[in-house]
Amino acid sequence: MDGYHLTRAQLSAMPDPATAHARRGAAFTFDSAGFLELLLTLRAPIDYDAAAITAPSFDHAKKDPVASAIAVPSSCRIVVLEGLYLALNEGNWVKARKCMDLVWFVEVDEAAARRRLVKRHVAAGIATDEEDAGQRADANDLPNGREIIAKRGRIDEIVISREDAEWRAEGTEERS
Repeated sequence: MDGYHLTRAQLSAMPDPATAHARRGAAFTFDSAGFLELLLTLRAPIDYDAAAITAPSFDHAKKDPVASAIAVPSSCRIVVLEGLYLALNEGNWVKARKCMDLVWFVEVDEAAARRRLVKRHVAAGIATDEEDAGQRADANDLPNGREIIAKRGRIDEIVISREDAEWRAEGTEERS
């Protein structure tokens, strides 16, 4: 779903660009109509002669989506999607949910989610240090998560995320 982030230029054109950029990752900063269009295309009857179905990806170095970066063969009928808003029960997300056969929801303790976000933001260069990463998590990521939990639609399976030392990669202190 990362390819459906609105571009930085699109965020700048919004009525409140400062908030749009600060909240990038919130549901309103995604191209939900474009995502729905992809799902409708994927659900169409198989046409073995059709060209591959393309979807955007996200270039973290450029901090923007890249059009048509992912190719799905037109004959492919098992597609696994990952994203925050797949079960959001509002707007185009409701219509998108109807295109999916199953939706699994990964439930995680908020404190664990925050620790993981801080590590990820620092490692990815999204934040300069843990304090900056924590502020971003508190101001953007965690409110997004709370919105999803409060407004989620039908879930077929809930997976509980927990720390498990047996899943730790060799040579690491903690896997999260």
